Amino acid sequence: MAGTILVVQHFACETIGTIELALRSQGLSFRYIRVHQGDAVPAHLGDAAGLIVMGGPMSVYDHGRLPHLGQEMRLVESALELGRPVLGVCLGSQLLAHVLGARVYPGQFKEIGWHSVKISPAAKHDVTWAAVPGQFFGFHWHGDAFDLPSGATLLASSVLTPHQAFRFGASAYGILFHMEVTAPQIDELAAAFPDELHQVGASVEELRESTRRHLPQLSDVGQGIFRGWSKLVAIMD
Repeated sequence: MAGTILVVQHFACETIGTIELALRSQGLSFRYIRVHQGDAVPAHLGDAAGLIVMGGPMSVYDHGRLPHLGQEMRLVESALELGRPVLGVCLGSQLLAHVLGARVYPGQFKEIGWHSVKISPAAKHDVTWAAVPGQFFGFHWHGDAFDLPSGATLLASSVLTPHQAFRFGASAYGILFHMEVTAPQIDELAAAFPDELHQVGASVEELRESTRRHLPQLSDVGQGIFRGWSKLVAIMD
């Protein structure tokens, strides 16, 4: 498992997307734990070099009816205790925030589609976020939000959601919005959750047009961040 990242996947189209390019650039491999297909969540990170937890339609507070969420929390705790790099995306960021003692709760509004993300002053001093532009359009698909964990550094926010990204310690990152997405993944999300798209007054056509405009920059921003995180994994492995 040395040099291998464990990836927890909750939904078919919510793969690591463009994160794969960054991992391979550093000679890292990865192994999916597909909980939506019944894969067991390990109790401990073991010899894995790091942990990525992806998004999904469930909520952190569903752990009472979805036992795998509690198991994932213990896996995140294991990674933190071992000092291994962690990357939580969307639901994964909420699980990381919860493990660190922060409140996770339903947002006042669902944040779906392309919305501006503003970088915090502290992000300019972060090893993975330093080169990120001060503001750009991120892709969002979430209804829950979280408080900033105690001791964490805020990296990004949006108008609807004050805590969009954070770092805890040297190598644990939570990112609520999606920088890893590809155009086909966005189409799959829209097809899987049409009612949610309708709730925010958006259409598939509008979503696709915004994707054509904003995805190239977001992919560039994401690659910079994901490569930075992958370098942390490679250095610490």
